[in-house]
Amino acid sequence: MFDFIRTHQRLMQLILLILVVPSFVFLGISGYSVVTADPAVAEIGTLTVTKQEFTEAQRNQLQQMQESSQGRFDPVLLDNPQARQALLDQLIDRKVQIALATNERFSVSDNALRRAIAAMPQLQVDGQFSADRYHEVLESVGLNPRDFEASQRAELALDTVLGPVRDTASLPAPVLDALKRALTEERTVRLQVFPASEYLKNVQITADDVKAWYDSHQDALRLPDQVAIDYLVLDEAAAVASVPTISDDQLQDYYEQNKTRYVVPARVNVSHILVKLPAGASDEASKAALASAQEITRRARAEPAQFAELARKESQDAGTARDGGNLGWVQRGTLPLPMEQSVFALKQGDISDPVKGPDGYHVFIANQVQPEKGETFEEARTKVEAEVRRQLAADQFADMATKLTSLVYDNPSSLEPAAKDLGLQVRHAQGIARDRLLSTEEIGPDAAMASPDAAILGDVRVRQALFSSQVLTDKQNSGVIEISPDTMAVVRVGELVQSHVPPLEKVEPYIQEQLKDERAQAAAVAAGQEALAAIQAQSAVSAADNAKPTNAVAPTEAAVADSAKSADVAASTETAAADQPVKTTAEGFDAPVTVSRLDPAGLGKIVLDAVFAIDADTLPAYGGGVSPSGLCHCAAGSCHAGHDGQASSGWPGSPVGPGLGQCRATGLDGGLAPGHGC
Repeated sequence: MFDFIRTHQRLMQLILLILVVPSFVFLGISGYSVVTADPAVAEIGTLTVTKQEFTEAQRNQLQQMQESSQGRFDPVLLDNPQARQALLDQLIDRKVQIALATNERFSVSDNALRRAIAAMPQLQVDGQFSADRYHEVLESVGLNPRDFEASQRAELALDTVLGPVRDTASLPAPVLDALKRALTEERTVRLQVFPASEYLKNVQITADDVKAWYDSHQDALRLPDQVAIDYLVLDEAAAVASVPTISDDQLQDYYEQNKTRYVVPARVNVSHILVKLPAGASDEASKAALASAQEITRRARAEPAQFAELARKESQDAGTARDGGNLGWVQRGTLPLPMEQSVFALKQGDISDPVKGPDGYHVFIANQVQPEKGETFEEARTKVEAEVRRQLAADQFADMATKLTSLVYDNPSSLEPAAKDLGLQVRHAQGIARDRLLSTEEIGPDAAMASPDAAILGDVRVRQALFSSQVLTDKQNSGVIEISPDTMAVVRVGELVQSHVPPLEKVEPYIQEQLKDERAQAAAVAAGQEALAAIQAQSAVSAADNAKPTNAVAPTEAAVADSAKSADVAASTETAAADQPVKTTAEGFDAPVTVSRLDPAGLGKIVLDAVFAIDADTLPAYGGGVSPSGLCHCAAGSCHAGHDGQASSGWPGSPVGPGLGQCRATGLDGGLAPGHGC
């Protein structure tokens, strides 16, 4: 079992990601109660999940998903009834579990709590717990140490209840074996693709077609309630812009204090030979050591290329002698002053006179010399000014945020006073719905989706504020919305646009593209069905000759009917398909490829499912299904029961997207070539 898990780590990680809710989502919401008037969104006996707790969990969940996807996560995926219900169910489960642990008097000592908190990577710097980092992280998520520690104590107590169950749970061997067989079974298939794009040129669309589609798809075309808004953004750029002019003296001082950031200091790569002289040695011993060092210097200068070999024989520094006396690169300030002066006076290849150090006499050779290099103050001035402005802006930002909060509260009916006082610009956007930002195709070039601030305006907290009664109905400013620690926004509604279906002339280009795609897809389906019928007929003849029955799995009539929804579509399909050659021979198929559920070799899900839905006892056989891109036929030729040593452990990559129409695969040893998908 554990060999399988190690072999298929990426698969198991995905399964765990789906099954396990990261505890950091619940950071600060479990294990303590506060007397509050905050309304409850769920009641479980005497327990409640408050609106504040639910909102905090949503925020943490969204932040975690955005961090794990490096900012590419779409917040809309969590802003729907299913996602909210799932999160609420998890909060309820957590509340009940913690209450059980508390009632059964499971507790955690202060020492155990301290050890657990100190072990959290989020609270460490260079692998060690940092008190500054601890307070910084708590502040960023809006918690104080008391609440956080109470939360963690409850989590640890809960783990004493659930931990033994989790640690001792195991899958029954038959279940694990069945899972392994399903994931690692391999089939060899071949594919033939009918791209929908090949049929587009023969599709004809009339004005009546467009009008009929428009009339029958009113619900699909309907736009939701949306708002046009005014808003302010306070971010680093705004804070930097507010910084007053910086004097040359201030810039010069900063440059000198941080010179190492602009100038690389001089350094020398040196090797040495040491003649040791114990502390407190007599004058005679000191003279003898100096004489020995002088003789070594003479020999080294006679043959500089042999310095390393001489160091191996004569140096009394056991740590460097074996490496030819190499000390590596040294900068000023790393050696005692007399030794430093001697080393930095050398040119490349020069050998120094004996220099007395703390442990004896040293003879140095300069292997390489790099002089000081970098930017002068004038060269670095622009960079220095930007850095100084950024640092001053960090201090300015906190003051501006405080003022912004006061100004929008004191002037609830306008953003102008806050904008004027803080030097901000009132910005405008439209096409913001409750659940998403509408696209430029739906709204036009002024859509919020096309704005540089799209990430801010699409934030769920911004959309919630815009559709709150205070902002939408009362036409007041929202409060200050903290998007991130260095970005804040204030919004107000300028206009509410009720849900409506756009006029035909506005959506006509979109409808034409939809009709072209639908009819090209249907034509590809028809051509593929015709080709499949021809090959199945050939297979039947071959099967009769060889007395080997085959199993044919054709697409259902319902699936085909979905691709051609009207008589007009069917007529257009026949015309388009009739102009295309029908591929009926095995020569039109790609090379055989072996696929498994773990390694589909680029095969799309619909075709992959069809391949593995075919009864292994009937191979070779055909299968298929209708995809958004067309109709896909596949044929599996051979089946191999997989095991740990055969199947790839890589998780499937993304299949090729839209653009393929009908495709089929055949399986004498039939398969899908890499790069295809349906």
